[in-house]
This record gives sequence, C-alpha cells and structure tokens, in this order.
Amino acid sequence: MEVANQIFFIVFSLIGLGLFLSALYQYRANEKGDFSIYWPMSVGLFSLSSFCFGIALWFHQFFLTIANSSFIVSVLLLIFLYRSWNKRPFTKFQALLVSIISIFIFFFYDYLRVIPDTFKHRVALITITQELFLIWQIWELREYYKKDRTVVVKWLIFLSVLTLFGEIVRTLWVLIGSTHTNFFLYAQDAVALTLLWIGYGSTILVYVALGSFYLEKQITKENQIANTLEKTREENEKIIELLKEKERLIYGLMKANKTAATGALSASIAHELNQPLAASNLNIQFLKMKLEKGVLNPELGKEILDSLEEDNKRAATIVKSLRSIFTEGDLNAQDVQLGDSISKVLDIVRPELKSKNIQIQLKVDDDLAVKVNPAEIEQVILNLVNNATQALANSGTLQRRIAIEAMRSGHSVKLSISDNGGGVPTEFKPQLFELLSTTKQTGMGLGLWLCKHIITRYRGSIHYEDAFGSGARFIVELPLSH
Repeated sequence: MEVANQIFFIVFSLIGLGLFLSALYQYRANEKGDFSIYWPMSVGLFSLSSFCFGIALWFHQFFLTIANSSFIVSVLLLIFLYRSWNKRPFTKFQALLVSIISIFIFFFYDYLRVIPDTFKHRVALITITQELFLIWQIWELREYYKKDRTVVVKWLIFLSVLTLFGEIVRTLWVLIGSTHTNFFLYAQDAVALTLLWIGYGSTILVYVALGSFYLEKQITKENQIANTLEKTREENEKIIELLKEKERLIYGLMKANKTAATGALSASIAHELNQPLAASNLNIQFLKMKLEKGVLNPELGKEILDSLEEDNKRAATIVKSLRSIFTEGDLNAQDVQLGDSISKVLDIVRPELKSKNIQIQLKVDDDLAVKVNPAEIEQVILNLVNNATQALANSGTLQRRIAIEAMRSGHSVKLSISDNGGGVPTEFKPQLFELLSTTKQTGMGLGLWLCKHIITRYRGSIHYEDAFGSGARFIVELPLSH
C-alpha cells in the first residue's frame, strides 16, 4: 500500500509536470497579453510537491517538508492569480504577511516532523492553512465571476468549494474520526486516503480548468483579432475603392481642366497676337486702297511697309517668347540701351495714346545698358504700357497720363511704368502675375504672366505697387550689363 501511494504521488507529479509545461508555453507565447506567471508557477510547485511526496520514503523525510511547503505556496499563488484577474495587486503588508506565513509553515512543519507521533498535528497545520487559502480563493473567484460569468469560472468556483469541503472533512477525520493505529501519510485508513486523493484530483481539475480558461481567453482574443483584421480588410478595400474613385475623379477633373486651360491659353495667345495682326491688317487695307486709286507715292509706300515690318516683328516676338516658355534654348541676349527700347515702344503706341488723349511723362537716365533679347524687353514694355492705356481708357480720369521712369539703382536698372487710373482691386493683387488671371473683362490673363516669365529669364524681377495718389505702378528691375 505504501509503494502504491508513492506511485500515485509520482503519477500526479507527472500530470502536474505536463500541465506546467503547457502553462509555461502558453505564458511565453502570450507574455504581453493577459496571461499571468502565477499560473505556471503554481502548477509547477504542485508538481514538485507531488514528486517530493513520492520520493520522501525512499530518500529522506525532509522531502516531506519541501513537499508540504511547496503545496501551500502553490495554493497561495492561485490567490495571487485570482487577485490579478480582479486587478487588485497585493499590498506590501499583505505580501509580508504571506511570506511570514509561508516561512513559519516551513520551519514549524519541519520542527514537528522530527517529533514522534505528530502526524495528525502536521496534517492539521497543512490542511487548515490550505482551507483558509481556499476560502480566500473562492471569494476572489466570486468577485471575478460578477464581471465574467463564463462556465469555466463557475467550474473553478465549484472545484474550489469541493476541494475545501474535502479538506475540512479530511481534517476532522484525521483529528477525531480515525482509529488507525499505525497512522502516517503512506499508510492511512481508506477514508483518509480517499479524501486525500479526492483533494489531489480536484486540484488537478482546477489546473485543467485554468488551462481551459486561458485557452478560451486566447481563442476569444484571436477571434477578436480575426474580426478586427476582417473589418480592417473590408475597410481597406473600401478605402482602396474610394481612392480609385478619387483618382478617377481627379483624372477627369485634370482632363477637363487641361482642356479648359488649353482653350484659355490659346485664346490668350490669340489675344496677344491680335494687336500686331490688327495693325498689319489696317496698313494692308490702306496700302491696297492707295494702289487701287493709283496715288501711292514711294515715300508713303515705304512708310507703310516699315509699319508692316514692325508689326510682323512684334507678332514674331510674341511667338518666340511663348515658345521660350517650353524650351531652354539660347536667349539671344545682347547689350541693349533701355532708353532705345522705350523709344521704339512709344513710336508704336503713340497713335493710340493720342487718340485716347493720354500724355506720356518720360524720365530716362542715359547709358542704362541691360543684357537681354531686345525684342523681348520691348514686348514687356509694350505690355505694361498697353495695360496702363486700357486702364486709363476704362477710368473716368480726365487728365490721363502714363509716367515712364528708368534709372540706375546700385548694380541694377529700375524701370517703372505707372498711370493715374483706378489701380488694381485688392482681391486681384495676390494672383496678378499668375497665368490666366486678369482684372479686365476682355483680358485673357497672359500679358503680365508673360512679362514676369521674360524678366525672370534674365535674373530680374517685376512687382506691383499702388501709385502715389491713385493708379497702378509696375516696377521692373534688371541687372546692369557690364
């Protein structure tokens, strides 16, 4: 019978070892999750306790002290585990009290072990301590059950109550009910042994239930993760579809915008070319009329042809300037006297200025040489003068004037063209030099943008400011030619 009991303890230790390895694996696999180290520690100490009970008779009875102390600590660790479920960590006082109890049981049990006929006292010491800890476990489990009413938690409460009941009966039986004469652990009577193995069996079932509890938690967590991933996948698919739809819309808008911008740009170019072409058309009609009447003299013919040549050059200059936007070819820059360029422009616009009663105030310093393409700088001056002319024509100003000033400013030349018209409205100032932006009802928004493009190609700058009193003032700065 003694050997059979020892074998039973070793079998329980092997079962406990298997549960310990399983618990340890789950803890390591989910160390950052809700898994607690108290579970594998408790079942590991239970396995150690059973093993020491199994070998104590073969080696030394001191293993009984190790076995009982390990068993009590394993029961205590279950309290730690259940408290962790309830988010109630041990206080320093509670931890100190538990440590004192564990040390006391170790030394007091070992003290009783060496005294003859103290088996009943040793059983009472261990079982009563276990019963107190079981009551604590049941209370913690009931508190947790209020939040997590699962079958596994209910099963844990039932097994703990069953173990408590069995230990109470065993304590009473060993102390007052047994009549066994040769009474010790490995040779108890049938009732005591039955109660002992019931207690051990229910403890094993508790650890099995804990494994089921954590397995259920893990499956629930994995299901939640799977559901989250599924939802995330569905949301990602929706987002991808929305992004595709967005790309289709953007592509459609860009296509429509590109078509609109192309049309507007074409109209702007046509508008810019309209002036020299219209002037050429007038000269051609005049020349044709004189030829039909036979009154064209050589001097007049030469004058008309010169005007046609100038108009043709102006048109070519506009085309070249626009083409240069999309190419990085040679600028054909050369030293140009800014005063000469201003004079050429004024010769072109003088008839229109005279018809609209606009006076020119000219103040140009001598020897203001800049390195530019002469046709392009003349285009800039012409655009700015035309803008001023149109602004004055649309204003109610009686004494209309355009002031053109050019002077040296350090290593640069500063050219300003201003008028005494109505000026530029505040809302148009930020985008004044942008492509297709205009303040005119019939304008196409190309002139000022083209001016800025030409000036910046020669490392210059152009900006707008309100003229003194009223009107608009455009200031161009270009580096002096050295």
